[in-house]
Formats: sequence, C-alpha cells, structure tokens
Amino acid sequence: MSKELDIFGQFIMKNLRDNAIDQFDGLARGHWKAPGLAKLQKDLTTFTPEQLAIIRRTVVESIDTGVHDFLFSLQENLDLDNNIQIHVEGKNIAELSDGLHGELFTEDGWKAKYSVHGEAPEEA
Repeated sequence: MSKELDIFGQFIMKNLRDNAIDQFDGLARGHWKAPGLAKLQKDLTTFTPEQLAIIRRTVVESIDTGVHDFLFSLQENLDLDNNIQIHVEGKNIAELSDGLHGELFTEDGWKAKYSVHGEAPEEA
C-alpha cells in the first residue's frame, strides 16, 4: 500500500467513520448538549442495552456501506474518465489502488489499521 493511500485511509476512518460512530455513541449516552438533539437522546433511553447494541450495529453497517460505496464510486469515476478526483501529495488515490473499496477490509485494511472502532462486530 502506498503512503498516499495510507494517508487517505487514515483521513477517511478518522473524519468520517469514527466521527459518525462517536456521534451515535454520544447520542446513546445522552452526551450532547445541543437542544436539537435532546428529544432524540431522550428517545434512545427507551431502548434496552441489547436493543441499543443492535441499533449501533445497524448504524456502523450503514456508515461502512456509505464509505464503501463512496470509494467504489471514486474508482468507477476513474474508469469512466470523469473529472472527480482526490489527490494526496499530488497523486490520484484511485490510480494507486486496484479497488479503493477493497482497502477497507482484511486484517491490515483501513478499518483494522486506522479506525479506533476497528471492524464492525457481527453480533451485539
């Protein structure tokens, strides 16, 4: 894996995946002080811990699907010769990978290496 792919992977995991999961975890704990989140946080208190774990798995799966599909689209965009590109240190990241969406997976993929939440659990 190239240095540029590593930089991009860390950026996506920290700023997209981890922040989104942390947002849900904060909501579930009633952590956020924003008035617009008060009702949602209150509603989440009606669920059992087991139900919250299922909801969390659903949220993580949804985030991971969104990240996967975004990366897949960037890769497809390269193949279609469109003009949406992401460059890291001057290099087009889609050109550095044989499948950006695949960079997420395996024991040394982006989720395992760079996400503080690691791989999504299969069971709550």
